Amino acid sequence: MSQYYDMGDQTLWNPSSGVSRLFLRQVALYEAELALPSGVGPMDADECQIDPTDFTAFVGALLARHHDTSHTVMVALSEGFVATVLVLAQRAGIEVDWEAADCTAVDGLRDVQVPVPPAPGREVWAVALRQKARELDRYMVR
Repeated sequence: MSQYYDMGDQTLWNPSSGVSRLFLRQVALYEAELALPSGVGPMDADECQIDPTDFTAFVGALLARHHDTSHTVMVALSEGFVATVLVLAQRAGIEVDWEAADCTAVDGLRDVQVPVPPAPGREVWAVALRQKARELDRYMVR
């Protein structure tokens, strides 16, 4: 069985139920972490509508948070989710503002990696994340 993630009448993704369940739990986690609605609606009769306005803001905040994170384990834990969200944004025709990812508003609380790894430059980070999203796109059935 599979579930549908739609924006209007366009299907962005049609994952299996297990993948969808995990994705929705990660969406809820990042909504709480970012204190921002994702625009990903509830799953109802195996269909989920995504609000383009809220989703655009969520993608921007998620990308900024990911860029601002220098903790190696946090990056590893979040990278797949961020890449998946980027695929959905691309399929929805949402323009991702990679430059704005440099301008994260920090709430004063940060996880610190000891020792501190060297931070990749913004361009290296963006290229690697785009590549991950391209790889995932091939496996995300519509």
